Amino acid sequence: MSDVIGLRSGEYRAHVDHRGAGLRALTWRGRDVVWPYGEDGPKAFQGQVLAPWPNRVTEKGYRFNGVHHDLEPNDPATGTAIHGLVHDRTWTPESMSEDAAVLRLDFGGTPGFPFPLELTVGYRLDGDGLTVTTTARNRGDAPAPFGLGFHPYLTLGEPLSALAARGELTLEATAGARQPVDDQMLPSGAPVPVDGGEFDFRPPGRALGDTVLDTAFTALERDGDGRAWVRASGPEHRVSLWCDRSFGWLQLFSADTLGGHDHRAHLAAEPMTCPPNALATGTDLIVLTPGESTEHTFGITAEPLS
Repeated sequence: MSDVIGLRSGEYRAHVDHRGAGLRALTWRGRDVVWPYGEDGPKAFQGQVLAPWPNRVTEKGYRFNGVHHDLEPNDPATGTAIHGLVHDRTWTPESMSEDAAVLRLDFGGTPGFPFPLELTVGYRLDGDGLTVTTTARNRGDAPAPFGLGFHPYLTLGEPLSALAARGELTLEATAGARQPVDDQMLPSGAPVPVDGGEFDFRPPGRALGDTVLDTAFTALERDGDGRAWVRASGPEHRVSLWCDRSFGWLQLFSADTLGGHDHRAHLAAEPMTCPPNALATGTDLIVLTPGESTEHTFGITAEPLS
């Protein structure tokens, strides 16, 4: 059996990886709308599922229900534990069809995160693009902390830096506040309003310009369906990511720390249920009682611009 699942519907195609349940590729009308990866695996967490926490956790570990837990740091630049524990696990296909697939992981826990979880990620294509729905269930006999994120990079077919240099790139993100961070990219103080400043991407048509983003946003403004949006637009088409109300945070990363051809080439738009360091601070951390489940949905779509 191939380790890649191919999905198709209308003008969309997707490839989903058994390893990490990652989104290897997503195309619309033959164009990449996310930065794809191949047999060599992802770089910079391309397309990965971030669980049981997104973003970073301090090297000092965390306390939960009065017990201290230490996590293995895996981000050399900051000395923190980043993006969870499931992106290098092999997930099992639970169901597959031409336009949809569900993968499952029975996560037994680790010494630093001794909380067994059952995770499923469902990918579905239709005429509106890709919808991704994740469930997490506490398989243990004690409460379990949980946070979730995803790491797709939106792309417009050529480096975003080149589009920005020609004045052909705009970015819209419906977020009213950003999270200040310290040198370890961990929260330093409460979120601050973005009103009218460098990080206010709510006005349609706002150019990305030279703004450097590795920023967690919150106070997400939503449409009538409860969705918050990120929209990257070039001269011919727009690629957008939306997330439902279960995601209260959104990390945007302009890939400035990546080298070579990947430098400022794509925009990571990462829906998150909690901010960085939530295991340690408890901010917006989900706590699942034994047998309890939680569900989270986001999507990616593309459209032509007249």
